[in-house]
Amino acid sequence: MPVIVPATPIGPMPDAWRQCVGTGRMNLALRADYQESLARVQREIGFAHIRGHGLLSDDMGVLRESSVAGRTHRRHSFTYVDQVHDRFLELGLRPFVELGFMPSALASGHDSVFWWRGNITPPSSMAEWVELVQTLVRHLVDRYGPAEVRRWPIEVWNEPNLDVFWKGADQAAYFDLYAATARAIKDVDADLQVGGPGLAPGPTCEAWWPPFADFVERHDVPIDFVSRHAYSALDPEHVPFGTYQGLRPPQDLLDQFAEPHEHLAGTRLAGLPVHITEFNTSYRPDNPVHDTAYNAAYLAPVLAGGGDLVDSFSYWTFSDVFEESDVPTSFFHGGFGMLTHRQVAKPTFHLFAFMARMGAHVLDRGADHLVCADDDGRVTVLAWQPVGGTDEPAAERHEVALSLPISRHGVAAEDGTGVFVLRERVGEVDGNAFAAWRELGRPMSPTARELDVLRACERPAVEHSRLTAAGGRVELRLPLSRHEVTFVELTAVVDTHHEGLDDRRLGAAVARP
Repeated sequence: MPVIVPATPIGPMPDAWRQCVGTGRMNLALRADYQESLARVQREIGFAHIRGHGLLSDDMGVLRESSVAGRTHRRHSFTYVDQVHDRFLELGLRPFVELGFMPSALASGHDSVFWWRGNITPPSSMAEWVELVQTLVRHLVDRYGPAEVRRWPIEVWNEPNLDVFWKGADQAAYFDLYAATARAIKDVDADLQVGGPGLAPGPTCEAWWPPFADFVERHDVPIDFVSRHAYSALDPEHVPFGTYQGLRPPQDLLDQFAEPHEHLAGTRLAGLPVHITEFNTSYRPDNPVHDTAYNAAYLAPVLAGGGDLVDSFSYWTFSDVFEESDVPTSFFHGGFGMLTHRQVAKPTFHLFAFMARMGAHVLDRGADHLVCADDDGRVTVLAWQPVGGTDEPAAERHEVALSLPISRHGVAAEDGTGVFVLRERVGEVDGNAFAAWRELGRPMSPTARELDVLRACERPAVEHSRLTAAGGRVELRLPLSRHEVTFVELTAVVDTHHEGLDDRRLGAAVARP
């Protein structure tokens, strides 16, 4: 029996899924391939904010030194920062500012992360750190105006509960950094948004929430939002230039989204906006799962349901122009990106693009579908083959059956009204450049011709048909192939009479049903 989708909306379509997207380190935003990729993402999806690491790292040139005649001079420079932020704003994106990593001239040690050596040590001088933060924030306010920068959330550091990102995962040292930073920002403009702690998932995440909330409350530290990350991968198995990991079921990500509200209930932080400033299946930038249709089907229920739990959740990342563990050695390499280098879309990109085309009002949501509608009567359906974690392989086929209300500007369609149905599909074959790349022999550096082939194969399969409304409804049956995500748009048709035209004279192949 089909699911009977109500005609009355149950609420607005949440937009938490598109409030932010992740990026590689800020310096990469100066590259042409990066900018072309981001432009495509904004054309076809359209995110509100963008967040990434390394705004204060040495390759952004924010804190520079010059030694002359035995004396060291320091200068705060925003040449690259301005280029990056200007381009983001031109593309309709606001920064979700992450303050990190430590400039080497201000670092208390040499410990670093990633091949580009982001320094993870506390500042050698908290006063000089505060000066750096305030100089940066004042520059942003002066350049873009206070009203604009007040819409840029500012997050203090990244995953301080992991010793690979904050030396020794020193909780007390991070709390001191957070307090000094938050107060420094508020001294510039009390209406700027500041928050954290940007925790990594895992046991230490749960252990950090109570003391962080207690510290903020006892010391009356400013905080406007809380943040954490969410990944569902298990322990990594490393192979040359790659990683494989098992995955927990998709519900695990939603459970992680819900965690901050649960752990902060009854504290001063209860009720604050919650931002998931990174999420994905695997936390490794070299895990082939990111390139697959499975990744899209896995994340479909997360995008459909995550907005009930948090204010934003930021996919990590929009592009494979990304260099944490090393410079990628192959075109497809398991990168986080929705897009490969040279802007070839992965199935996960199409999932987000489908979401961007959904209607404004939610009519129904289930384990394998999301149905929305617009005020003019357009009905949209996102359907996916449900998948589990690694231990729950997907079935080869799945069917979604829906009884959908059809109307035009709030008036139910009369019996006999035609309904145009447009369907787009991605899966193991359709809209899957990764599958085509494997069939091409896995070229590490595709030729121009091979890139053309991959771009052709990335496109979703498109089909169209016509149904007839009865009782203000149509019945839609969607057989789904393995790991398929499909988007359907239904529109009531107003038939135009063309005097003298008779499709029957053109042959049975074009006769209208």
